Amino acid sequence: MTRITRALCSIVVLTGTVIAASRPHVIAFGKWTSVKWLAGADETSPLELKVRALYVDGKLKEFAIGNPHEITERLFAVRRAFRINDSLPDESVPRWQWQRGGWLLVDRVSGRITPINLPEFDAYRSVASWYRNYVAYCGVSDDNQKLYAMVIELGRHKPVLKKELKDAVLDDKPDAACQPPLWQRKPARVSFEAARNEKATYLIRGHSVDIVNDEDDKEGSEQGQLWGTWQKRASAVWCIFFCREGWNHADASGFALFCTERVVGELASSVWRLETVV
Repeated sequence: MTRITRALCSIVVLTGTVIAASRPHVIAFGKWTSVKWLAGADETSPLELKVRALYVDGKLKEFAIGNPHEITERLFAVRRAFRINDSLPDESVPRWQWQRGGWLLVDRVSGRITPINLPEFDAYRSVASWYRNYVAYCGVSDDNQKLYAMVIELGRHKPVLKKELKDAVLDDKPDAACQPPLWQRKPARVSFEAARNEKATYLIRGHSVDIVNDEDDKEGSEQGQLWGTWQKRASAVWCIFFCREGWNHADASGFALFCTERVVGELASSVWRLETVV
């Protein structure tokens, strides 16, 4: 009887553990709160910073700033904010100050929050721009002398792109490393532009990257526009000859269809004429 009781208790405990493990986690944000953030090298310039709490199952886990970036239905990224004690060794009362931090990866299924490793990311100067599971930003060297165009793919330790932005100038203002990188799709590419540095565009191909010249980008845009025009024209011709539909005026495809009556003896027939107007 004792063995049966123990077996039943073990089954109950294991069942409860499985149910608890499979229970979905509730991820929620709190209300926005405005706080003071001391910026600048001397930390004497107070700036307004909006923060909100990040809760997991009703428990406070982190503070966040800005809007989250949805990566998948399960994962999203959000930037962290935290308070640091600024009191000196001879001061007994803590002096809490708000600071901006790095980025966090939040898993809705497991409820886990993990820091995202972003090499050369400067919490004061760098601005992250997300696209899918890629993040682009201007990184700052440890000696504050160099700027790098950085592209990181989540899950990979090695950067997809790390290219020095030569002749770039570092400013002592927040988010001043460079302009927010600009993403474009089809194909995926990102552009960087820093002070006193020419704009550079890079084509992202999975784990590799290719530089895109302005002439190549312009030529590709013109080819795309030309191809789109011929697609419209081909659609119009298809509709004319196969759908038996026509126009008596020019349409957006660049074609016009005219109809005239031709009489031969006692027979009359319609003659359709297709003309290009562009």
